[in-house]
Amino acid sequence: MPDLTAAEARVLDAVDDTWLLDRLRELVAVPSVGGTAAESDAQHLVAGWLRDLGADTDVWAVDLVDAATADDAPGQEVVRDEAWGVVGTLGGAGEPGLVLCGHTDVVPAGDPELWPGDPFAPRLDGGVLHGRGTCDMKGGLVAALAAARAVAAAGVPLVRPLAVHSVVGEEDGGLGAWATLRRGHRGAACIIPEPTAGAVMTANAGALTFRLTLTGLAAHGAMRDQGVSTVELFGHVHAALREFEASRQRDVERFAGTALPYGLSIGTVHAGDWSSTVPDRLVAEGRYGVQVDEPVETARAALEAAVAAACAEHPWLADHPARVEWVGGAFASGRLPQGSPLLPAVRTAVVDAGRARPAERYVPAGTDLRLYAAAGIPTLHYGPGDLGLAHSPREQVPVADLGHVARVLALTALRQCTVEA
Repeated sequence: MPDLTAAEARVLDAVDDTWLLDRLRELVAVPSVGGTAAESDAQHLVAGWLRDLGADTDVWAVDLVDAATADDAPGQEVVRDEAWGVVGTLGGAGEPGLVLCGHTDVVPAGDPELWPGDPFAPRLDGGVLHGRGTCDMKGGLVAALAAARAVAAAGVPLVRPLAVHSVVGEEDGGLGAWATLRRGHRGAACIIPEPTAGAVMTANAGALTFRLTLTGLAAHGAMRDQGVSTVELFGHVHAALREFEASRQRDVERFAGTALPYGLSIGTVHAGDWSSTVPDRLVAEGRYGVQVDEPVETARAALEAAVAAACAEHPWLADHPARVEWVGGAFASGRLPQGSPLLPAVRTAVVDAGRARPAERYVPAGTDLRLYAAAGIPTLHYGPGDLGLAHSPREQVPVADLGHVARVLALTALRQCTVEA
């Protein structure tokens, strides 16, 4: 075992695995899909737990008008009547020495027939908890709460505060993190316990949502040769986008779990209005990866140029080019500054909590990391579960990972918050 101080040993002992699992089950049972009333319910549930820990708790209604009009707003892909921010702060004075941030919103569960049971009825099987949000990322958020609870229970005086940020809207742009930072909640460093499968993630690729609109020529289906089908036109554009996607992949070895860290995926396609009419309009929406350190404007220009080039070489599209629009959430890339002491601090805590020194990787998905990093707060990801299982009917988190991450976060928090800035 590593040489721990008495205070560090007390903090590790104070992590309550039963409390953690019970709270996670309770939170997963709240179907907090983005844009639903349950998204707010989950925030108020977390706020109550923070108050129970004795945290100074700030709960506020996010200004949705501001979020829709501010120049730096991250965008949203769902309609909200309300949104709530929640921040709990424990001990110390001045700027928090560490922020632990997690989001309570989840993506829709999809086809219920693909799940072995109700996705919002958490199921424990063989030391693994199954259900929507277990790893993305209610497991990480509850691990952060368990870490804060352990620090408080250990009774170690903090020189600097420990803060927990519970946010909404991460899945569709980052509304909650943006609103939390805009309210003035900051810190010397931040850990976001998104699922990392045992690695430490120090950078995230960005992601943009785009819309393609193609215009063809309608005709009776019996004489389709007299028309121009947008479905067929889309086949040409989509093939060009696949080549464009392949040309943008780089540093693949730095990313975990994918050969396409800067993936371009078409999520929806809508064409035509009558089965026996050649479709003259097609609208497709998709997700497009932004390279680490690539400005969003540069990424947008690259996609627009690729679509324009594809259209220029097609006899119809040359005169009727596809229209590209940028809609919904916009995730820039982000990274932990080179040489930040936060990376060795977390790696040391992982070892001290009983596991091997973790590898450093990048996450291929857009996350709230980039918002904290853009605010000048060194930020990384280390959390329970595997991102490859997120957004799927196989979503799950190992119970052992929950307790381990809670201990890593508790050790890191203690060390960050018991030293002078």
